[in-house]
Amino acid sequence: MGHLKLILWSRLLFLRLFVLVAAVLLSVPPRGALADSPLFAAREGVALGGYDTVAFFDVGEAVAGQARYSVVWKGVIWRFASQSNQIRFEMNPRAYAPMFGGYCASAMARGVLKAGDPQLWVIVDGRLFLLNNEGALTRWRAQAAQLIAEADAHWPAALHPE
Repeated sequence: MGHLKLILWSRLLFLRLFVLVAAVLLSVPPRGALADSPLFAAREGVALGGYDTVAFFDVGEAVAGQARYSVVWKGVIWRFASQSNQIRFEMNPRAYAPMFGGYCASAMARGVLKAGDPQLWVIVDGRLFLLNNEGALTRWRAQAAQLIAEADAHWPAALHPE
């Protein structure tokens, strides 16, 4: 009986080791994926520089989020000023997430990835767009429809430069 227990124990140990190795190998992205830009611009893994994306729509200004009201979505951390805003985001994140992954919408119109600045933003037709400098913001306000169409044509292909 002791010999049978040893065989079963060794098979169980082998099976656990196999599952662990398989899990590790499946969690490592293929080499080509390492060069791709992330879907959302995020400094140190935090979207929008830690600002509450729901507040842009409700308060009409950039409001700092708090670490205690955080959620991970699409591989980045989203912070909120209140639990209520966190819940609203969790119920429909696509309604609040910035267009073009939070990259500068004006640069995206040229097919270029540049981080957006959460202090420079515009909401057009219920969609949040970040810009990265005052000139881009001025240009965006004057030509929003044209620039949105141009940026849409480049997104998300601009994440995967050749």
